Amino acid sequence: MEPYDEPSRYDGKSYGIVISGHFQVDDTYATNRPDGMEDWLIAFTLSGKGYFKTPHGTAECTAGDLALLKPGTPHEYGTVKGENWNFVWAHFSSSSVGDQLLPAEPLLVQPFESGSIRTRLYEAFRRILSDSRERNEFWHELCVNSLREILILLSQRRSRKLDSRVAEALHYLSVHMRNPIQIDRLAKSIGISSSRLSHLFKEQTGLSIIDNLNQMRIRQAALLLEHTNRSASEVAYEVGFRNYNHFIEQFRRWIGTNPSGFRRELQSKPSPT
Repeated sequence: MEPYDEPSRYDGKSYGIVISGHFQVDDTYATNRPDGMEDWLIAFTLSGKGYFKTPHGTAECTAGDLALLKPGTPHEYGTVKGENWNFVWAHFSSSSVGDQLLPAEPLLVQPFESGSIRTRLYEAFRRILSDSRERNEFWHELCVNSLREILILLSQRRSRKLDSRVAEALHYLSVHMRNPIQIDRLAKSIGISSSRLSHLFKEQTGLSIIDNLNQMRIRQAALLLEHTNRSASEVAYEVGFRNYNHFIEQFRRWIGTNPSGFRRELQSKPSPT
């Protein structure tokens, strides 16, 4: 995402488009807006430490924290003394993304502990920056799509109370769904013991790690059976089952019927008018 943008003095007025940047600034950097601004401000800290100060208090931001500041909120933000702050940011209007994705709080600072989600947020900001700089056809629509992805991830993180290690493990399972899963290797990639990870999974999802994996595979298998002409054996292999009988057993468990029965039920349903 190099080079860094030079800090500028955004005047706080609404321009009706997404404005973005990437700053790496020392502790002399500070912005003060006693009257707030007309747009939302979203900032994602990559490293270092920054702060946001509003009439409701002061919040610090470290790596992985996403801050969202509401229009009309008097504020000051900058780099914490003795620190450097490396962050990406965007200004946008609520009309661009819709109110349903925006929080009610004047200032929200949400940590993202999961490495995979941090990477996804970073990539979304990168797309906003590149699209807003290139200004190709539909650049603003592309920026808004990336911004909506960030806000959806934020809403998902706030509503889903999974331990970050369980969320990271679920992401790992989704990426490696077709491959044999070794729980010891999965736990090591997250940094905890396999017994602790197994306990967290059961506690928070109600299922074991293997049950979560098989449920994930069968959901994908059902989609392929519904929307493609692949045979059940082809689908079984596609989603990671090497034993067809085991696939049939798991399909019955999670769907309630075998693959051929599942397809017959779909065919018997009346077509939407």
